[in-house]
Amino acid sequence: MTEYRIKRAYSTAENADGLRILVDRLWPRGVRKDALDAQWFKDVAPSPPLRKEWGHDPERFDWFNAAYTAELDDMPEDVWERWRELIGDAPVVTLVYGAKDEHINHAAILRDWLSAR
Repeated sequence: MTEYRIKRAYSTAENADGLRILVDRLWPRGVRKDALDAQWFKDVAPSPPLRKEWGHDPERFDWFNAAYTAELDDMPEDVWERWRELIGDAPVVTLVYGAKDEHINHAAILRDWLSAR
């Protein structure tokens, strides 16, 4: 079973991170692609309309959590097939994200959603 972790794109990559996957739709500002040391899988990021409507407002996080979870539930099976191919048998997968808040972000929701499956 894969263990999912989350980590900011601005934090240093470590061997303990295992397979690192950037799960943002946009590349993090100021981060060089060669410095991130991560695969990029933007298909599991929140849709642009959802992300904009939420606006990273902590007071709306419960609403965003429900809306994003619904998006994850409704994603086509081919997205999840490609995800499974990407992670393979990796024992640890670190979901890399660019948001400032380490607790209120979509990667935390995605980690919990993936861990429950």
